[in-house]
Amino acid sequence: MLLANISRAQSTAPGPVPIRVDLTKELGEAKPIWAWFGYDEPNYTYMKDGKKLLSEISRLSKVPVFVRTHGLLVTGDGEAALKWGSTNAYTEDANGKPIYNWTIVDKIFDTYIERGMKPMAQIGFMPEALSAKPQPYRHYWKPGDNYNDIYTGWAYPPKDYAKFAELVYQWVRHSVERYGKQEVESWYWELWNEPNIGYWKGTTEEYIKLYDYTADAVKRALPTAKIGGPEVTGPNWDVSAKFMKAFLDHVVSGKNYVTGKTGSPLDFITFHAKGAPKVVDGIVQMNMGTQLRDIDKGFEIVASFPTLKKLPIIIGESDPEGCAACSEDLHPQNAYRNGTMYSSYTAASFARKHELADARGVNLLGAVTWAFEFENQPWFRGFRDLATNGVDKPVLNVFRMFGMMSGKRVQVQQELAYNVQKVKNESVRGEADINAYATKGAQEAAVMVWHYHDDNKLDPTAPVSVQLKGVPARRVLVHHYRIDQQHSNSYEVWKSMGSPQNPTAGQIATLEKAGQLQAYASPTWMDVKNGLLQLDFPLPRQGVSLIKVSW
Repeated sequence: MLLANISRAQSTAPGPVPIRVDLTKELGEAKPIWAWFGYDEPNYTYMKDGKKLLSEISRLSKVPVFVRTHGLLVTGDGEAALKWGSTNAYTEDANGKPIYNWTIVDKIFDTYIERGMKPMAQIGFMPEALSAKPQPYRHYWKPGDNYNDIYTGWAYPPKDYAKFAELVYQWVRHSVERYGKQEVESWYWELWNEPNIGYWKGTTEEYIKLYDYTADAVKRALPTAKIGGPEVTGPNWDVSAKFMKAFLDHVVSGKNYVTGKTGSPLDFITFHAKGAPKVVDGIVQMNMGTQLRDIDKGFEIVASFPTLKKLPIIIGESDPEGCAACSEDLHPQNAYRNGTMYSSYTAASFARKHELADARGVNLLGAVTWAFEFENQPWFRGFRDLATNGVDKPVLNVFRMFGMMSGKRVQVQQELAYNVQKVKNESVRGEADINAYATKGAQEAAVMVWHYHDDNKLDPTAPVSVQLKGVPARRVLVHHYRIDQQHSNSYEVWKSMGSPQNPTAGQIATLEKAGQLQAYASPTWMDVKNGLLQLDFPLPRQGVSLIKVSW
């Protein structure tokens, strides 16, 4: 999406805000970078609401959705808890002989595969029997506790790298036996999570060593498997950038710890990017600019390695802030999560990720939304999740919108206040960001329009005029979908019920319906004149519209 940087302020502009889409000017493939999701707690995967939500996520897209989760090698009883999960995949007998048990890992991956989803298989964390400092191992963190309490024995390097490598080899080989070579070839295997902070209690060099052992094991088990890393968080932070560059330097020209040869296998590159909301004058103020600067810096680092520049990039976590399990009741800055602030932020930020990748000339494959569900928690507690107690939140409907957009990205010319560089540098602190992302297929076009601001306020409503140029038909069918206070918004319906924590079956049915993507107006056939189509409508602050045009 190409945005013109016009200085005229929206607040003083007469008439509707013009969104001009040129279907004849293609910008590249509309990759489904949004079709990636993840979460901390692997054991939620096969629980009641976990299965329900995964079924809905799998139906968002005509392409397979990828899922990333932590804790797939953690030792324990498989009991789910906040910021915790376990599979007991690896233990040892009294003589130190490995015992492999894939029961829970298979239960997790089966849940994905049954729904046509694919694992972004995270190799981590350290089994208790292999940890260089195993005790304490199990943590009992809860919202309000010190976040650093989660980093226990699972975060340490192995006391035996060869045993860890053999564990990885056995896991990949088992996966091929269970799911087939062709299926596992389509997965993405990665090592660890955020090794530049407390998730990794070793040094940078120890992570690199573990990567060499891991990558070698993956490739020995399945030479065509894809392996990547390093999943650092916050590349715009000098500590993170230094780690990421050291890893990529080693991959290109370092001495491999296993083979002794130069370099290491690397099939894709990963890092994380987060925003930074805070409460200002009693309201939540987001900071999209912080997230976009992290993304841009990560792209810049990758682009600085000529032999790696075209490798696929997966932003392994890409979110408005960092802690999904930090609830609104204890962290007021997270009050954006239940309503339309989260959905409008998601629409505006994902569109800009494409542009940042274009500007750096890198290959963005996916951006993982680190949000899922939290089983058996109070209704709308304010976790960063896609659903609460089986009821979809407004943000999930943005992904339903993205799922209806495919083909080629096309140019959006706008006489508005923001382009990607201004949002990256300043965030959205002056006038609102009224903008769009547009795609074109063989017999359809789609335009997602948002009315976003960093300040969590719902006023004012803005008149918008979407103008499509180059429509190759004389008459088209127009569908208009909407997320706002009245549409696709289970949270507002729940509040109108009196915010019940024990809703009746009838109320739950009403909430489930309200959580689905809803039409703003009835489907309408419209005439196209000289290839031009214009649609005028009001769009409330923090609202998102999807215009789907077919011919």
